[in-house]
Amino acid sequence: MFMTAADPQLSWNIFRDVSQLFDFPFMVNAYRAGTVVAISAAVVGWLMVLRRQTFAGHTLAMVGFPGAAGAVLIGVSASFGYLAFAVGGAVAIAIVAPRGRSGAAEESAAIGTVQAFALALGFLFVSLSRSNISGAQSLLFGSFVGITSEQVWVLALGAVVTVGAIALASRPLLFASIDPDVAAARGIPVRMLSFAFLLLLGVATAEASQVTGSLLVFALLVLPPATAEALTARPAVSLGLAVLIGLLVTWFGLGLSYYNDYPIGFHITTLAFAAYLLAKGWQLRGHWAPAFTRQAA
Repeated sequence: MFMTAADPQLSWNIFRDVSQLFDFPFMVNAYRAGTVVAISAAVVGWLMVLRRQTFAGHTLAMVGFPGAAGAVLIGVSASFGYLAFAVGGAVAIAIVAPRGRSGAAEESAAIGTVQAFALALGFLFVSLSRSNISGAQSLLFGSFVGITSEQVWVLALGAVVTVGAIALASRPLLFASIDPDVAAARGIPVRMLSFAFLLLLGVATAEASQVTGSLLVFALLVLPPATAEALTARPAVSLGLAVLIGLLVTWFGLGLSYYNDYPIGFHITTLAFAAYLLAKGWQLRGHWAPAFTRQAA
């Protein structure tokens, strides 16, 4: 939740209410960080949904929780703990979980094992640090209170690296995501691309976890891309919509959290889920139905 000395209240003057959001430096940093995270999460999440690796993304968010708790325990920034453990978890998943249709069951079992161990380790670190309940809740459900300009720059650097790497490898990565067998036959290094994407996914989940918390990371990683895919099958348009939806739910979620006592993760998740339900309802009415849905019918 956001706490200020002025205890702000909504009014009928929308311009005053919006301008009041930027009266405090912590809200300016929150919007800067939220914008950065929303863009990187939407781009990486769009490919994650396309590659059917949402379970891996959720597990990397869970792995980030003990990283953040461990960082707090030793007295360093939780941001670095999120990043170190999420990237390390991505490496572990790439090693123990094979990609491909034949290894799907083994992949899920391996990822689930990593996730269970990460959660146990996280609660152990919270217990050892003797932190209060609100501290643990911010790691699990997200908080922007106290974010600094330096942390915003760290998030921006991670987003530039992540989105830039995806842009450079967009064509082979998209090909390998749609049909890995044919891509491998054409000489594309599918395994190397899969490993690299998991690392980028680890960075994106570490960043998104600082907005929504580890338990609600799907709000930014999955819901905007899934909503966009429900509206159009055109890749470029779908990716652009995912970024736009991610930005809107983040901006509105931050504004709502400023004016009430509910956590940021709740608002972002609720708004993103509402957008997804509207998109699915529109799709079921037959408007803008994706091409693959028509072929299946």
